[in-house]
Amino acid sequence: MTVGDSTVLFRAVPPKLKLLPAEKRTLQAFAQTLSERIGAGGPWACLLSNDRELRRLNESFLGHDYPTDVLSFPAPPDAGYWGEVAISTERAHDQAAEFHHPLLSEIQILMLHGFLHLTGMDHERDHGQMARAEKKWRSEFNLPSSLIARSKEKK
Repeated sequence: MTVGDSTVLFRAVPPKLKLLPAEKRTLQAFAQTLSERIGAGGPWACLLSNDRELRRLNESFLGHDYPTDVLSFPAPPDAGYWGEVAISTERAHDQAAEFHHPLLSEIQILMLHGFLHLTGMDHERDHGQMARAEKKWRSEFNLPSSLIARSKEKK
């Protein structure tokens, strides 16, 4: 990965959730936009996969034996890139249906959320800083409700 290049990888996406080439280009452009506008141009990678892969990653790295929608793996400070994000397209599909917006929008919400974690934000400990940042960027990118806002609405 070269400086400034961000990558979206598609692996084991269920056939019913396969994205069209134009949608893949949209997500690749969105990853680059996140890098340039939030991350000062630093590269990162985003894996779009399935529940099985996210469950495996969640178990391996966090000890949680269940699939999740998004995981972030920040790189060490001097690595030259932000890190990696993994997203379950199955969770994204279910959440998009639940909140009545397109799958592509849900994936972008998850990409934004995951990328903010790569920059060091942590909504569990930062007294609302990440929630405010997510709300600001969601508005700028014209995205539906953020993950943090939705979790507060459910409580």
